[in-house]
Amino acid sequence: MEHILTLKQVKKYYGGGMHNITKAVDGISMYVDKGEFVAIMGASGSGKTTLLNCISTIDTVTSGYIYVNNQDITKIKEKDLADFRRENLGFIFQDFNLLDTLTIEENISLSLIINKRNPGDINKLVQDIAGKLGISDILPKFPYEVSGGQKQRCACARALINEPGLLLADEPTGALDSKSSRLLLETMSEINKKMQASILMVTHDPFSASFCERILFLKDGKIFNEIFKMEKSRKDFFNEILDILTLLGGEVGNVR
Repeated sequence: MEHILTLKQVKKYYGGGMHNITKAVDGISMYVDKGEFVAIMGASGSGKTTLLNCISTIDTVTSGYIYVNNQDITKIKEKDLADFRRENLGFIFQDFNLLDTLTIEENISLSLIINKRNPGDINKLVQDIAGKLGISDILPKFPYEVSGGQKQRCACARALINEPGLLLADEPTGALDSKSSRLLLETMSEINKKMQASILMVTHDPFSASFCERILFLKDGKIFNEIFKMEKSRKDFFNEILDILTLLGGEVGNVR
């Protein structure tokens, strides 16, 4: 299987001096295969958000290498980073990051407009992705007129519209109720299976993680454990996740 993402001995340290250094990420090597749905879990301060920020080029590594589509993103010049993100990465955030002054349709199509896609193509692409995510009927509405779950599916559509190589999700269910969370996770799982989308999700919630195929657990900036769903039921996988989180200590997300 071809890797869409590869990390080699990635370190991210903060501070200066011998006694004031925080090792947020401490020598992590990992991969995500094309078409794989992977979660990163860990207690607060484990390094999971810092790691995602480095992968998304929001933050820079102290040392090590990160490859997306075989391109070393640690070597990309600052002026080229925005283009790289737009062409290769999709983002789903906890707080949706939708523009309230634009309709759902306009929010989804914004990146296509910025990329100067043909107007006829834009409409077709938006209708297609909205249909797949079950939000065609709310395209004319504004974000404040729809539910949290619908907003997050809009955010999914916006993230997928450019067909990114890698979809990054940062606590995507954090602002949703349990019903909306389940709908979103089922949608993400369907996107992964039907569209072969490669997804890396950071979460503290075992329910969310149970939808993934593989989970990496971080502790003190290092990989503590790794488990695979394989042929397990989601319930059995969920219980296995809880067992690992108990070993890790720290907080456990909502148990649904």
